[in-house]
Amino acid sequence: MNLLYQSDSHNPLKKRAYLVSLWIITLVLLGFIFAGCLSEMVKSWIKKEEYSHGFFIPVISLYLLWIRRWQLKFVEAFRESMPGLVIVIFGLIVSVLGGLAALKTVEQYAFIITVTGMFTVAFGMKGLHVGAVPVLFLIFMVPFPDFILNNLSAKLQLFSSWLGVEFIRACGIMVYLEGNVIDLGGYKLQVVDACSGLRYLFPLASLSFLCAYLFKGPVWQKSLIFLSSALLTILMNSFRIGVIGILVDHWGVEMAEGFVHDFEGWAVFMLCMALLFLEMWLFARLSGKNTALSDLVLIPSEWTGGAQQQSPKIIANPSVFVLLLLFSSTATASHFIREREDIIPTRKPFLNFPLRIGKWQGRNDYLSQFYLNELKMSDYLIINYTQPDSASAINLYSAYYQSQHTGVSVHSPKGCMPGDGWQINEFGQRKFPNLRLNGNALEVNRAVIQKGDSKQLVYYWFQQRGRILTNEYLVRWYLVYDATAINRTDGALVRLVTGVDKSEDVEMADQRLQSFIHELSPVLPAYLPG
Repeated sequence: MNLLYQSDSHNPLKKRAYLVSLWIITLVLLGFIFAGCLSEMVKSWIKKEEYSHGFFIPVISLYLLWIRRWQLKFVEAFRESMPGLVIVIFGLIVSVLGGLAALKTVEQYAFIITVTGMFTVAFGMKGLHVGAVPVLFLIFMVPFPDFILNNLSAKLQLFSSWLGVEFIRACGIMVYLEGNVIDLGGYKLQVVDACSGLRYLFPLASLSFLCAYLFKGPVWQKSLIFLSSALLTILMNSFRIGVIGILVDHWGVEMAEGFVHDFEGWAVFMLCMALLFLEMWLFARLSGKNTALSDLVLIPSEWTGGAQQQSPKIIANPSVFVLLLLFSSTATASHFIREREDIIPTRKPFLNFPLRIGKWQGRNDYLSQFYLNELKMSDYLIINYTQPDSASAINLYSAYYQSQHTGVSVHSPKGCMPGDGWQINEFGQRKFPNLRLNGNALEVNRAVIQKGDSKQLVYYWFQQRGRILTNEYLVRWYLVYDATAINRTDGALVRLVTGVDKSEDVEMADQRLQSFIHELSPVLPAYLPG
């Protein structure tokens, strides 16, 4: 350890520059390893209003660490850095796995884990105790995975619509709710993704976490302050939807558009903040403190009590060289992962997919450019099949990805089905031992969805390199495994939809889909390789 300091000990400035350069090199390597996922994160901050607050999160974390810098001390003993090195190794492993699975969110969380490890390497477990919450606060800058975000948005849309409609009815206005479509008679309002409440939830959750951290009170009060942000968001967003419905009923649909709509959103968010501070004030009064609202989230004086002291003196131990070795190795591996080309199996393009399957005659349909830009598929098909002697139709949709290394991957229909007013009445899995694809027994996700009087039966599964999967998480796991073992990340989604007529029960629709799959199963393997 002393070898790091004995050379040039007579020149403190040169030694300090040498140590600073070591840390700068490690930070550069860190940036190289996580460049792709950090770039995607910043794009989310710019494009998605739910995460526009992300720019402020690292700034706030750095500020909270800066004001407590006098409590931090660089560790001199290598053994004190060992816990940090373990955390770094774990973070880098998660990063590589996330890269193989094309899961940017996993890589982004791995970045936070790795930064936590570096902090612990520098300042030890005592330093981590001081900086744990500011480092943990970085979690709020990471966007949720799209499939979780879509599911959460869909559920919030439906619940907020229902609660908003109850508020409208309480005001004596006749209104009908169909999924997330509010029917006021003369006007119909659709509660879209932008009105789900997520635009409030994520910024308010970040703010409430920060307020709970700075609030002077017992842990249970801090926990309730943070957890209440979700309840406040749901209630106030539902209230906003109800108010918009009332305004539209009295003054027209202009009340749900343009400046008025945006202003209502800001007003509701500010009201949520006011209620959050009111909650903290009530907790303070409950604890017997006569605290003014302006003093509820002051920086504790003990944090800045040593501010007149100098910042921690930069020193190093051999752990810095271990970090450099780990980062260099991972950077090389990351570069290899990014640059290597997947094995692309031979397959027929969907352009040649038969329009006649057994007695079923098909007609092609197409996606708009908007969905093509969002889904980024390599190939897809949409065919509506009918029989001459039946009015019942089957919609076949399949999306194929020749590589899922570049951040694009199959999207689960479960996150999309609740959109446009559809509700999932039943959901589960069903296995058909007598129906086989690529030698595997077929198992499907089965959903019964309804919108008003319309009902549909949906089958879908993920066909991934010879496997038939129904679980989205297993799809990700096998993506990591196959990317490593056989250098393949291709895969597809297959979805079948048929209407359930009022004159028939769901079992008849089941029989129709199963009969069609029996005709379809010999055809699919040529287009979806095993």
